[in-house]
Amino acid sequence: MPLISSSSYKRPKWLFNGHLETIYPSLFRSVRIQKPIQERIQTLDEDFLELDWYRQNSKKLIIISHGLEGNSNRPYMLGMCDIFFKNQYDVLTWNFRGCGSELNKNAIFYHSGATYDLDEVIKHAEKDYEEIYLVGFSLGGNLTLKYLGEKGEQCKKVKKGVAISVPLHLSSSSKKISSTSNMLYSKRFLKTLRKKVIQKAAFHPKEIKLEFLDKIKTLSDFDEYYTGPLHGFGDAEEYYETNSSLYFLPQIKVPTLILNALNDPFLSKLCFPHQLASELQKVYFEFPEHGGHVGFSPIQTKNPYYSEQRAFEFISPDI
Repeated sequence: MPLISSSSYKRPKWLFNGHLETIYPSLFRSVRIQKPIQERIQTLDEDFLELDWYRQNSKKLIIISHGLEGNSNRPYMLGMCDIFFKNQYDVLTWNFRGCGSELNKNAIFYHSGATYDLDEVIKHAEKDYEEIYLVGFSLGGNLTLKYLGEKGEQCKKVKKGVAISVPLHLSSSSKKISSTSNMLYSKRFLKTLRKKVIQKAAFHPKEIKLEFLDKIKTLSDFDEYYTGPLHGFGDAEEYYETNSSLYFLPQIKVPTLILNALNDPFLSKLCFPHQLASELQKVYFEFPEHGGHVGFSPIQTKNPYYSEQRAFEFISPDI
């Protein structure tokens, strides 16, 4: 304990492998939800972050962080927002630097360990709430767990966390997503990342060198030539080792759920730390056999996704 030994998730029969479970909700899911109140806040380094607020005068706030090249409008973000908003929580979804309506000002982008931005979002919001809960998907899950491990009990209002489809070990997961079987995904990510590099280089030619683009074949290459150096790391491996949330889990002081599907095509074996699960008291691990990456589609389409239901169940009762 706290390894949750059995999971109740059952996938639809026609989503018969992890790739289908990953792709279907990404391409075909639609979530109807009220229009948010949008806000732009200035960061300490004079950049900006774009926030989407869903308010109903609650004293409890859910802050949701998206995945690689995602944004606050992705169906998985809106689905998670919907279940909590319907149950009397205020919800804040936010866009990482460069993932909102326009590129951010500074040369840096966002990355898996950029907890300074999540910290600014929490500090901006906390004055209006008695309780804050954090939910993160994929890269945003890594960010959430790293934040909880770094901060410990410093932010008294942060009560629980949930991380879904998390690459707990970044280096091995980067290699996994760059494998031949996952080439469709990595090419899609690299297409938008390359576009951002070209756009930002026009404003920051000294920091961002376009000549490296020809060397980019995998996400690890992108992290080697851009993510790592731009954010103060010597190379991709230093970036991965410094920011992998796996190493921050023992420092987490609030109840936290990690939901990773065993058939997630993006996650390496190190993202399922069964031995560590038996040693930690505050971090709960659930490893369903199925679910894909940020999938967990319900059998009945009218129902919430399993990841949403589990996040709500974990956050709402006292554990």
